[in-house]
Amino acid sequence: MQHLILGAGSAIAQALIKKGLEQGDFIVAVSRQADNRKELSDSNSLRWLQCDYTESSIDQICVVLRESGMAFDRITIFNGILHNEGMSPEKRLENASIDHLNAVMRINAFVPLLWVKALKPLLKGVRKRCIVTALSARVGSIGDNERGGWYAYRASKAALNMLMKTASLEYHREAKLVQFLLFHPGTTDTPLSKPFQKNINPEKLFTPDFVASQLMSIQDGLSPELPITFLDWQGKQVEW
Repeated sequence: MQHLILGAGSAIAQALIKKGLEQGDFIVAVSRQADNRKELSDSNSLRWLQCDYTESSIDQICVVLRESGMAFDRITIFNGILHNEGMSPEKRLENASIDHLNAVMRINAFVPLLWVKALKPLLKGVRKRCIVTALSARVGSIGDNERGGWYAYRASKAALNMLMKTASLEYHREAKLVQFLLFHPGTTDTPLSKPFQKNINPEKLFTPDFVASQLMSIQDGLSPELPITFLDWQGKQVEW
């Protein structure tokens, strides 16, 4: 199996790379910085590419991929942000700001769409099934929003869902063997969730290895009929 992993610096992506290599996959990983861990750099089944996630950089990566002639079975997009040193999720409407909204929307929604756009020339010619997965979140569900707050993050994941849904319909007309999956990983023990873990039941806080295993299992068992589906880590449907 050939797997393209975008935003490969994330903890879940790292776990997915490790498990993929263990089962004999060939992986192309894309991140801002190459991973120099010996167990990864010594692998002949891993190619690491660097990207700053500007539109031109994404286009350049996709040109390299097209010229390589690779035919991917899986493409998984991990690009995402919840907080950083300068911003955190808004608890109240008064905390919302245009800079925060723009930054989170760009990374969580627009960058994944740019990947799907730039990959389209490569994927239109696929002769085998390819599953394109983007990491979404249950808080991006409009129907499931009962608590409010987290304006930028909720809006960006809802936007991601809409953008991927729309792209999946176009792909379904032009590249019928490409299928989309929006995946909610649950609360995972990563730097992204660290500030928000204190009230989480330990049984509901998952390791990256566990989430990566669940994702692989869901991808392997995905029914090919639907252009796109929105599932959680258990494989259960999430309300749009």
